[in-house]
Amino acid sequence: MKNVLLLGAGLVSKPLVKYLLGQEDIGITIASRTLSKAEKLIDGHPKGKALQWVVDDSEKLKELIESSDITISLLPYTYHTQVADVCIDAKKPMVTTSYVSQAMMERDGKAKEAGIILLNEIGLDPGIDHMSAMKIINNVKSKGGEIEGFFSYCGGLPAPEANTNPFGYKFSWNPRGVALAGKNNGRFLKDGKEIFIPGEELFAHYSMVNVEGLGDFEAYTNRDSIPYIEKYSIQETKSMFRGTFRYPGWCDTWKKMVEIGFLDEKKMVDFKGFSYKDFMGTLINAKEDVKEKLAANLKIDESSDIMKRFEWLGLLSDRKIEIEKGSALDILVKLLLEKLQYEKGERDMIILRHEFSCYYPEEKRREKIISMLVDFGIPGADTAMARTVSLPAAVGTKLILDGKINEKGVKIPVDPEIYEPVLLELEKLDIKFKETVGA
Repeated sequence: MKNVLLLGAGLVSKPLVKYLLGQEDIGITIASRTLSKAEKLIDGHPKGKALQWVVDDSEKLKELIESSDITISLLPYTYHTQVADVCIDAKKPMVTTSYVSQAMMERDGKAKEAGIILLNEIGLDPGIDHMSAMKIINNVKSKGGEIEGFFSYCGGLPAPEANTNPFGYKFSWNPRGVALAGKNNGRFLKDGKEIFIPGEELFAHYSMVNVEGLGDFEAYTNRDSIPYIEKYSIQETKSMFRGTFRYPGWCDTWKKMVEIGFLDEKKMVDFKGFSYKDFMGTLINAKEDVKEKLAANLKIDESSDIMKRFEWLGLLSDRKIEIEKGSALDILVKLLLEKLQYEKGERDMIILRHEFSCYYPEEKRREKIISMLVDFGIPGADTAMARTVSLPAAVGTKLILDGKINEKGVKIPVDPEIYEPVLLELEKLDIKFKETVGA
């Protein structure tokens, strides 16, 4: 029996746990700060074990990793290198769904020396996006083709019938993570020109993309796309863009959120006795007529959709703030958690869309390939977000344990040895792409 150690018991964990416990030769130990969450995931399964653990307990972490065959970290990304160091010392492989940080990349040599793989970016985005892209890129190259342009978009959104609030969004994962992603710089290549978008201007630069059968979506850049030119081995490309999908209205609203300072997580404020409207007033230095002055400060009309969203969220209400002390971001996240929740029976939706511009020199022929995954949550069961983030990690874990992935060092799933079997298994789990080819 192989033993998997799972660190963290968050929103996306359930499908991973269910998949691994469904394998005859795999047991799982879940270590979580909140024991009840881990116990709920195990649900009395004879091959599962739940225990309470906090990240500061390094001795317990060492003991858990040493007694396991592989570790999956679904902790916040800032803890991954701490876990990786223990895995390297214990010579035990590790899997995460997070982006590879520079600090993680610096562990590559030590991981190779230890003879283990630290497999990162094996979730949805990053993860399924890499694997599905590489499958098509390598297929085009095998036919003598080149990639002239690559555009990839991903969004986790309410299904159309569940799109019932002014923000066009509901949370299927950590709202703080969604908010903080709005501070990331963006960089991409377009028609041979490198374009840089500073974090504070992220939401000012978006385009509209039509998704067949689902309508128009806003698309804005997702972090730094440039390194993926090398990672995907498409040095010939003239365009490389990785973006995020949202329903219309999102970018203009969040641009104003950024302008007013709502993504500030460092400046601590004493909220005692403050209403939400009072706090909004402090952000614009206004004690009365806050709504009017806020609109003027943001250079928008009082009756605009953006102001209506602020009001709907509760930012202009007389309700007292329940937090005694915190940051502007803490206030925003609290309200987002309250208001942007899925109701019982509602479905979420994942859209992942790749667009390839291909050129075949010998034939002097061009073609356009669109590859798209649309996945819906199952009411009363797993969300699409949980399935598409955690199942690739679960499948990758099983393949490592089975000896079918033998690469060493810090890796992402762009090599056929990794992406081919993972995508094959995901298809069996009904996570699959539809491709269309045109001139």
